[in-house]
Amino acid sequence: MTGRMEWSNVGGLLGMVLTLADSAAASAAARAEDREKSLQRKAEREKTNGGLGQGGGGDSEPLKAVRLDEASRLTLFGAPNLNHLLATARKFVFRKGMPLDAIDIEDPNGKEQDHEWAPTWSDENVKVWAMSVLPRTPLPEQTRGSAPLNPRKRSFDMVDVDARAPTKEQLRAQNLQVTKAVVSDMFASKWSLDALFEVPLSEVRLPAALFVRDANTKRIERYTGPVPGGDQTLPNINVLVRKPWPGAAVKSLPRTEPAKEAISYIFCCHGARGRFRPEEAMRLGVARRDFKRLTSGETVFTAEGKTVTPDMVLEEARPGNGVAIVDIPTVDYVEPLTQRAEWRSAAVAGVGAIVWLLGKDVSRSTALRDFVEEFKQFQHIISSPDHSMNRLSLDSAASATTRLSQMDSSRYQPPLFTNIAASETNDPMPNQDLPNSFHIPERGEILNLMPRLERDDKFKVPLLDIEAVKAETSAEVLSSANEAARGIAADETELRQWADSLPSNDAEIITLGTGSALPSKYRNVSATLVRVPGYGSVLLDCGENTIGQLKRTFQADELREILRDLRIIWISHMHADHHLGIVSVIRAWYTEVHGARPADSIPFSSDLHSNPAKLMKEDRLAIISEGSMLQWLHEYSAVEDYGYSRLAPIAITPAEPSQNIASSLQWFAQPVSVSSTTTPSNISTTTQPMSPTPPIPQRGHASSPSPLLSPLLLNLRSISAVLIPHCRGSLAVTLTFPSGLKIAYSGDGRPSRRFAAIGRDAHVLIHEATFDDELRGDAVAKKHSTTGEALRVGAWMRARAVVLTHFSQRYQRMPVLEGVVEAVGRGEGLGAEEDEEVEPGQEDAPVDAGAGAGANRPKSMFVSLAGGGAEQRRGEKEGGKDELMPDVGDDVKARVEAVSTGKGFGGGSSVVDSEIKESAAAARNMKIAVAFDYMRLRIGDIAKMSYFTPALRQMFKDDESEKDEGVGKPTTGSAKAEVKKKLKGKASKESIKQASGEGS
Repeated sequence: MTGRMEWSNVGGLLGMVLTLADSAAASAAARAEDREKSLQRKAEREKTNGGLGQGGGGDSEPLKAVRLDEASRLTLFGAPNLNHLLATARKFVFRKGMPLDAIDIEDPNGKEQDHEWAPTWSDENVKVWAMSVLPRTPLPEQTRGSAPLNPRKRSFDMVDVDARAPTKEQLRAQNLQVTKAVVSDMFASKWSLDALFEVPLSEVRLPAALFVRDANTKRIERYTGPVPGGDQTLPNINVLVRKPWPGAAVKSLPRTEPAKEAISYIFCCHGARGRFRPEEAMRLGVARRDFKRLTSGETVFTAEGKTVTPDMVLEEARPGNGVAIVDIPTVDYVEPLTQRAEWRSAAVAGVGAIVWLLGKDVSRSTALRDFVEEFKQFQHIISSPDHSMNRLSLDSAASATTRLSQMDSSRYQPPLFTNIAASETNDPMPNQDLPNSFHIPERGEILNLMPRLERDDKFKVPLLDIEAVKAETSAEVLSSANEAARGIAADETELRQWADSLPSNDAEIITLGTGSALPSKYRNVSATLVRVPGYGSVLLDCGENTIGQLKRTFQADELREILRDLRIIWISHMHADHHLGIVSVIRAWYTEVHGARPADSIPFSSDLHSNPAKLMKEDRLAIISEGSMLQWLHEYSAVEDYGYSRLAPIAITPAEPSQNIASSLQWFAQPVSVSSTTTPSNISTTTQPMSPTPPIPQRGHASSPSPLLSPLLLNLRSISAVLIPHCRGSLAVTLTFPSGLKIAYSGDGRPSRRFAAIGRDAHVLIHEATFDDELRGDAVAKKHSTTGEALRVGAWMRARAVVLTHFSQRYQRMPVLEGVVEAVGRGEGLGAEEDEEVEPGQEDAPVDAGAGAGANRPKSMFVSLAGGGAEQRRGEKEGGKDELMPDVGDDVKARVEAVSTGKGFGGGSSVVDSEIKESAAAARNMKIAVAFDYMRLRIGDIAKMSYFTPALRQMFKDDESEKDEGVGKPTTGSAKAEVKKKLKGKASKESIKQASGEGS
């Protein structure tokens, strides 16, 4: 990684590492399977031949050796805090398939200039030298807005610390040792989810999943009795628990501070041997059979006994060509880098090109231009916001959105871009002043290093021609779209009546990412922006490159308005595709709203107890999630000041509708000191930063719990969340705005009656629909929902409208809805009881590992000051009214309790039948939209989306037919017939829209 340790440089690292680890694990498993089959065949042959053999089944020793020897290893290099960055992800990154080494490069003084200068890294193809550069003038020290730099509770048995007060350098070395150990456990741990060991129940440390072995059946079962810390007497028994996974052993990371070093690299190929001179070899009497030995570096002897060495028959060796990758974030780094001795070292004499990665205005530096003139024999390739164009990179996604805009320009527009230099300097011709020696590359260009250093543009990707894309859209698609528009016009009165029945019907849903798992060529990962006039904006999940999607969707002025109006970011769970874009969004908000200036202090308990409302009036952005997510944001703030001091980190506890337990909100605050029982006496517990900068002003003490917060402080009527079956701590949420608009959102998870209970009568449900119904087995195994299951949740809720999103990346375009909507409208599956075992937040296993604690619900980590924990949140019924959960009726709570506990629903079959009929009726009236990236949909227009279904189907048919050579375009008769049905008459239109209601 080049440059400073900042999210703008390394934000994609965690996702890339996860992808590489999964790929390596799959490859290793395939090789191991092939080897096991080979060993089995060998054993069978030896058995047939009467030999003993070793066999090949199971985990034989030879197979174990194969798995060990073939394990892939990844080595990362980057600026200081690289290991710290990776270690912050220990709660949600856990892989076994790829051991990882991360190297923090700390060499601010450079290397001495001599011919023995050793590279930082090398292999058989290339040598690499890293250059760590500090700025000419000191940058601001540890920003006051970042996290307190203190060695909080963690596992210290990994380091041996001197009894004297450590220096700054010693602290950095000790902390690096700890974080490297954490990173090692994240990728090369031998921890297993299935490994259980026996301990006395009284010694168990919660949260954890507890099991017992049945005395009769000897089967392992979940323990559901009294737990430590509860009100009930503990039985004197032993239970089975997992050995805590390595990530749980480190409660928080050691202190660090933002690093100022910017890293650049020099790459050089190894020198190539000189050309072989066969005529000279023959003159010396070398036999032809020895030519190859000479070219391989061996000495040979002629028939006359004469010695011939390689240098006698080879031309002079050629030095390897090289390239430098230079990252200069600000002008303060120019002179320290250009004055480095490496540029004039014989060890890198082969460098013939420099790729310049320049920050804003750096290209104007006189020192840089003087350096370029001095080394004008080099090729100088520049990438800079001042000179590089803001061109489209994902042509497939942009083309799809462009075609959608032709069909429905009210909801879709082509992504924003420009094919001229995207300068921020307001120069009319930003590249006019650029020296001729600079080359601005285009996508697809290749720089070949060997055998000759040269640029190759034969693979250059042409710019996407939006007008050409539009011209390729078939007449059948445009005709279907026109018929849809006529159908909407014919039903204008009815559609307006439906829209007018919704509060805030001009609220807008913008689906920035609608895919799952990882970005693809058609869909980015999860992010949905909800804009409510008079309130502001809420961002529901924030996957990778959400800020990029925002920039492609909104013009600069409107984007600034959105950032200023952003009130809440909700993160449903700690999967990378749902939260890795949050730092970039917060950073953009922090820059726009606060000018990237940190707050004077970080609020702690005294502020939260005395005047929490005042804090919420300080233009703070509320981040609402579970505690692990908020801790990650806190820990990363020690690496970079991205705006943490200006946030309102709010932890939410899950509701239990069947028990009348409502969600609660609480300010998340890390402790500022460590008790002597958890920290060795020879470790300093001071809160002073490692730099001489004064400590962050801290009012009060953060160790006592902060009080519960009212949703009114967020200008919400209510907010409620429940745990849903997916991964540890996965939450679904409902938000009710001041206008009465109620939005329900499920990021990932199986269908949930709990969620349906808190979402009762939602105006819009936004629900994941990862799989088609034919792949329900995959959905159950991976704890996702199918299209039909998502619609079933909407029916349970009596939701007015459903927006389907989070589709498997196997579906390039539109999920299958044919027959699914009608089935739900007939009541099929609405009486099904779902397995709602959830994983509430135990820390003995990583986010993705296995089943959770189910009914063994741990204590909340956020306890009310008034005492009583969850019981404090129980509602009291007065006059038949539930004070805390007024939207959840007794029948719904009874149904949820029956599902949650596994008991039968005591309402009788007639009650169940009645509920199914009501849900089916709600499903028939429910409006449905299928989301695509860049969709801007007013909730009052959701009812219009089904009109475009035939045009969408036709467009996707056209796209598929273009891929199949020799296959003509499919007939469009059926698609046209569907639209004509909508124009036949009122009764016919009613039946179609209510029964199918298919979204675009």
